[in-house]
Amino acid sequence: MKTKLIFATNNQHKVDEIRPVIGEAFEIITLQEAGIDIDIPEPHETLDANATEKSRTIHALTRQNCFSEDTGLEVVALNGEPGVKSARYAGGEVRDFQENINKLLQNLKGKTSRQARFRTVISLILDEKEYFFEGICDGQISEVQMGTGGFGYDPVFRPTGASGSFAEMSIEEKNRYSHRQKAVTQLIQFLAAYKI
Repeated sequence: MKTKLIFATNNQHKVDEIRPVIGEAFEIITLQEAGIDIDIPEPHETLDANATEKSRTIHALTRQNCFSEDTGLEVVALNGEPGVKSARYAGGEVRDFQENINKLLQNLKGKTSRQARFRTVISLILDEKEYFFEGICDGQISEVQMGTGGFGYDPVFRPTGASGSFAEMSIEEKNRYSHRQKAVTQLIQFLAAYKI
C-alpha cells in the first residue's frame, strides 16, 4: 500500500514538478484533493520557518502525514534578495511573477555579478515528528527573459552548466538541475529508509 502524503501547497506548478520525481512509491495528495481550501500564511523571515508554518497548519487540520516546501531566489549582488519574499517581491499580497521579474532586473542594472541560487526547504511531518530537507541550484540571472515555460523567475534564471533558462526547459530537463528536485530526492530517500 502506497504511503499517502498531503502536499501543503496551492501551487499546481510545484505539484506538477514533484509528482514525476516522487514516482510510484508514494501518493501525493494536493490540498484541493484533500478538500482543504485555505491560503496558508508565510509570515516568517526564513524559508525553514515558512515551510514549518505550512506543514504544521495542514497537520493540525488533518492529523495526517504531510509535507510543505518554501523556495527562495537568493541573488548575491542584492544581499540575498528576494529570498523569503520571492513570491511577493514586487510588493502587495498578490503574486505577480512578471512584476517580480521586472523589479529584479531593474535592481540588477549596473551590477557586474549576476550570480544567484534557488534554495528549497522541505518540512515533512511524519508520525508526529518534523524533518527538514534542502536543495540548492546555483546559476545566473540573465539580462533578458528567455523562454515561456515554467513559472516564477524561470525565464531569467540559467542554472550552472545549462545553455538556457529554466523557462526554456521541459519539466524533465529542469528536474536535472532543480533545487526542488534535489530536496524531494532527499525526502524520497528518507521515506524509503523510514519504511524499512
